[in-house]
Amino acid sequence: MKVDGQCHCGAIAYEAEVEPGGIVICNCADCQMQSGSVFRMNIPASAQSFRLLKGSPRKYLKVAESGTKRVHAFCGNCGGPIYSSAAEDPQSYSLRVGALKQRYQLGRPVRQIWTKRRFPWFPHLDGTEEFEEQP
Repeated sequence: MKVDGQCHCGAIAYEAEVEPGGIVICNCADCQMQSGSVFRMNIPASAQSFRLLKGSPRKYLKVAESGTKRVHAFCGNCGGPIYSSAAEDPQSYSLRVGALKQRYQLGRPVRQIWTKRRFPWFPHLDGTEEFEEQP
């Protein structure tokens, strides 16, 4: 499915191909902090299909405790999140579902990760695969 998205102010626009039903909920502390919410929803897009149409995102390099490096791209004007990817030679991009125009057509999440950080009042979603940490 072709999707297109943009940051909140519209300075950055992009398109990609995603597989509907591929949404992942991440409950890790980083996603909570970066989203300003209790989780973040992402959907993978291949690097070959991802294309910036307008603007150039700012990038933040996050180094995990494991040493893994991940780029987080966002709008330098409004702060709207765009994607995350491997720091070098990304094969895919984790697109931020809330920034996609087609977000309501992407289906239910298929996976929740970092459930050990999930808020205790956030329910288990039937039919959703769960992992306590990064699978």
